Amino acid sequence: MERTASPMSLPPPDAGPSDGSGFLDGIPAQRTPPCAAPPPGTSAGPGLGPRPRSRRRIPVPVPFTLGYAAVLAVTSYLAEHLDPALVHALLQGSSTDVAHLAQSPATVLAASALWVAGGFASPFTLAFLVVLTALERRVGGARTAVVFLLGHVLATLATEVPVGLAVLAGRLPDSSLHRLDYGISFGVAACVGALAGLLRPWLGLPLLAAFGAMLLQDLLAFTDPMTGWGHLLALATGVALRPRVRRWDLARPAPAAPVVPAAP
Repeated sequence: MERTASPMSLPPPDAGPSDGSGFLDGIPAQRTPPCAAPPPGTSAGPGLGPRPRSRRRIPVPVPFTLGYAAVLAVTSYLAEHLDPALVHALLQGSSTDVAHLAQSPATVLAASALWVAGGFASPFTLAFLVVLTALERRVGGARTAVVFLLGHVLATLATEVPVGLAVLAGRLPDSSLHRLDYGISFGVAACVGALAGLLRPWLGLPLLAAFGAMLLQDLLAFTDPMTGWGHLLALATGVALRPRVRRWDLARPAPAAPVVPAAP
């Protein structure tokens, strides 16, 4: 059955022209603006007037991780396509061995973190992208960089300083002062330890156990014990930072909800 207008809704015969005010006689009617072309950036629907056009913006939530990954991609490309002798010279100059740390520690610590051991296809590159993205979305780029650098610097010093002392004591040859040591693995290990403290226990504990088991397996293989101990120390550094990282996560403001334009 179709709906029909009720006779009570029609104006009485002696009523004047309708002014849109209904039964509120003391309120003047609103004027309807004449039809005009919508301004640029808006679209008008039939009979609805100008309507703001919604613009979708794709945010970049992890600028530190993406920027760092771009640098690693460039250095990995150069390491693959430049002359091998030149690449070896660049890596040797970026190595955080005892000799370089004694001469220019800040420069060599920064330079060694610009290369990926094994190239951009290394498993640590995937771990870098996943772990640092998740951590940066929780605590921000600057604090993620702090965690990464602390793991990189502390693990490097903790493994290289004993080598220098052993050389001074005569327990290691002088060639140990120039061992090749570079890469991002110490920083990634620290970020894994810090991220595990932000996740729920059913996810954080298995992540920490699986990553720690992988590092222990590399250490027991005894192919590079100094690097193996450095990975474990970097992971322990990230775990030790968990209380601080949790406070950073709680103090970080929640992202603002998107503003939906009201219907006219």
